[in-house]
Parts: sequence; structure tokens; C-alpha cells
Amino acid sequence: MKNLTQQTKPVKLKEIQRGWHLIDVKGRVLGRIASEITRLLQGKNKANYVSYLDMGDNVVIINSKKVILTGKKSQTKVYTRYSGYPGGLKKISFNNLLEKNPELIIKNAVSGMLPKNKYRDERLKRLFVFKDENHPYKNKFIKL
Repeated sequence: MKNLTQQTKPVKLKEIQRGWHLIDVKGRVLGRIASEITRLLQGKNKANYVSYLDMGDNVVIINSKKVILTGKKSQTKVYTRYSGYPGGLKKISFNNLLEKNPELIIKNAVSGMLPKNKYRDERLKRLFVFKDENHPYKNKFIKL
């Protein structure tokens, strides 16, 4: 009779190591880059990925004001928010939001692609978006 012990070791919470990724979105399409960021935040790029643990890495996005959309979406896309009160519907176009707060465009796209579960907020906390190349996490990417 063969040994029926489990061959694959389950991942423990203390064994999770979080890496850092720097992504420059200058001239890149929003939807395609958002799916790549989502994959890194979930940890699906790791060989020992399991869905019941939050194994994702930290992701730093630079040049968010230079992200692009395909087709005529840059003229027609509208972001809406609703406070729940009468008259509380706020609408802003993509071009206006790109001028005022380009970080919100990336966060909104990534948030929509993440699974709607208990890890969503924790994963979004590990997403750092900056409108230009200046960011305080430069020491995280130095290779020894």
C-alpha cells in the first residue's frame, strides 16, 4: 500500500512574502494595464498562489496622467458617484478627471477588476498611484 500523505504543503500566512513592483503607465491602455495590476495585487503571479489567502504584492504606479484609452472613450467615458441623497449624483468626464485627479482613474479601474470579497480593501491599500515619476518608494526597488 502506498503512502497517502499529502505531497503539496499548504501555504501559511507567515510564509507569505510581499514583493514590490514598479509600473510605468505612460502611453499604455488603461484596461490592459489594470488587469496586469490586479493580477499582481492578488498574487496570481506566484507559484504557491491560493485563493483563500491574500498573497499579493505592493504595486507602485507612475505617470498615471499619461494613461490612454482606445477609440473614442476619452471623449465619451463618464465616471459617476452617488451619495444616496437627493441631488447627490456627481458626474465627471474622463478628460476632466485626468486633469484633476489621474490617480483615481487607475484606482477605479483596478477596484472594478478585483474580486468583490473581504480582501478587496486590503489589496487596494497596497496600490500606490502617482501622477508623475516622483514617488517615496524608490528605496524598495534597489537591487543588492
